[in-house]
Amino acid sequence: MKQILTILLYLILFFTFSVLLFPDEIFSQSVEQSVDQPVVYSGSIQPDNKFFDGKLRHAIGVHTYQAFRANRILAPEGGKIGWTYNHAPFVCYWNNKFYLQYLSNPKEEHVPPGRTLLMSSEDGLNWSKPVVIFPEYQLPEHTWEGYKISNGTYSVMHQRMGFYVSPNGKLLTIGFYSVCPNPRIGPNRGQGPGRVVREIKKDGSLGPIFFIRYQKQNGWNESNTKYPFYKRSKDQEFVAACDSLLNDKLITLQWWEMDRQDDGFFNLKPKHNTKALSYYHRSDGAVVALWKWQYVALSYDNGKTWSEVSITPSILDCGSKTWGQKTEDDKYALVYNHTITRKNRFPLVAITGDDGYLFPEMYCLEGEVPPIRYQGLHKNIGYQYIRGIVEGNGNPPGSDMWLTFGMNKEDIWIARVKVPVSHIAQNHVNENFDRLKSVQDLIDWNIRILKWANVSISKDKLNKKNNVLELTDEEPYDYAKAERVIPNTEKLAIEFQVNQIKVGHSNLDFEIEDELGNRPLRLRFDPDWLSLDIGKNELDPIPFSNNKWYKIILEVDCVKQNYNLYLDDNLLKSNIPFNTRIESVNRIVFRTGPWRGDVRQSIIDGEPETLGLYFEDAPGADFKVPISIYHIDNVKTYSY
Repeated sequence: MKQILTILLYLILFFTFSVLLFPDEIFSQSVEQSVDQPVVYSGSIQPDNKFFDGKLRHAIGVHTYQAFRANRILAPEGGKIGWTYNHAPFVCYWNNKFYLQYLSNPKEEHVPPGRTLLMSSEDGLNWSKPVVIFPEYQLPEHTWEGYKISNGTYSVMHQRMGFYVSPNGKLLTIGFYSVCPNPRIGPNRGQGPGRVVREIKKDGSLGPIFFIRYQKQNGWNESNTKYPFYKRSKDQEFVAACDSLLNDKLITLQWWEMDRQDDGFFNLKPKHNTKALSYYHRSDGAVVALWKWQYVALSYDNGKTWSEVSITPSILDCGSKTWGQKTEDDKYALVYNHTITRKNRFPLVAITGDDGYLFPEMYCLEGEVPPIRYQGLHKNIGYQYIRGIVEGNGNPPGSDMWLTFGMNKEDIWIARVKVPVSHIAQNHVNENFDRLKSVQDLIDWNIRILKWANVSISKDKLNKKNNVLELTDEEPYDYAKAERVIPNTEKLAIEFQVNQIKVGHSNLDFEIEDELGNRPLRLRFDPDWLSLDIGKNELDPIPFSNNKWYKIILEVDCVKQNYNLYLDDNLLKSNIPFNTRIESVNRIVFRTGPWRGDVRQSIIDGEPETLGLYFEDAPGADFKVPISIYHIDNVKTYSY
């Protein structure tokens, strides 16, 4: 037995090193031969699980916007108590608007009552307040798989599909009412009354709720459910839209996991426990199906028939959904949590390729994971259930890729990713912000905007004709961030101006980083002084005032491993040693809070997927802290 295990270990090691050393030879299969392995990550880079961004190269031009911030006391969705378990978002673009749908429970996963909410936005940055579109649903007494469900028990919602734009132009939103007698069973095993649908109209109003498919195998039908069957609608265009949805066997394959009825409706009933389907069309016409836990399949007839479901070993997800799509540059991207531990739901990565089969490049799209604020069952830490815009559900202006995800199963986020996806900066930064109307015009910057910590283009408080980059922060457990990737440079000069308008709870940090995120220096702007360095190599802080512009110049020398600091063109300190060695500078960072990228410093006890039960509610999470306001202007980098 020991000999067999030893041989298996050597084979695994041989394959692993072969992949790292000779990826082109190992993954030389053609697209036509890819039935067994429809997608392959053929690159050699793997994330470091000790860091939230995996120490990966950062994709350029990623903007992430917090669309919804959970709050138990000051409920943004209305009501006396805010619901703090928010999960599984979906996004579409229709009638010149983004629409966002997500599930919600009062505190934790699979524990009723459950409901579904809707938000909308014209620009993807500014979102309406959530409204309930599928409210709590009380069930009559019944039995499911030996579990007795009492009369009046509330359902939970569990859907893997949120929107459908029909051929006749209707926008439908879809939900699934289920029941979860035991939170560890889950609501996606064929139980519950069924799937519901309603129309979102062009003026933003909502049509009535109908059932579109009952769970007939459990005895559910129109006589014992709360809402009528869709065929009873007097709106024949709505009925036609629902008919089109039911006849689309590719898009409704997303329903299989909750439905599981053996009535001929589904073209594929996988033997495996496939969950959370996403799909895209390759250039050769094949449909690539992606499920959780590395399951994949191919269809060459648009979903009528499928290859055997297989496992792709190179896509190391963690059960937090894999999203795939063709991008506007005629390439392909898979977005998911690539994790070598199979537990941590970070970093958020994109792998890209030319043909939808081989994906040689890997980038970090986002590597900022705040602490969990609210306790709850199955509150995984990190990026949850990534989704983009399903084929046919709209195409926003521009070439960007739009994504949505949940954070810590509490907050709902939107990501706007510049296409082509790349980590290589062509030019240094030279920005005075005067030409910009909105922060969304900073297409080469990586911007992180929260409800209570904002990044914006604002007017200079001391000169109304001047535009500045403004960072504000009144968020107790997170921060705003503006990052710019630049060409790798050994000897770099950095110039910028800074004005501390108001220093409240949060301080401004400025850092430089290399491609892996190593941080050789930090400037920290405190209320009355400027302090230097992570490693406290310089003990004496420099006096600093509020409501006054200062010019900062850094001369960074990666050959000598030190830097010079100028304040208002006067040399203050020279040959300040780096805190850690780097070979070149790759990015500059402005951030309204201290760095938290090391997982080991952020997660004290417990496994990442169960931390919601390890932490108590974070004190003061429902209230803003005293505001900090910082202005930044005339940012330049250049080789010297």
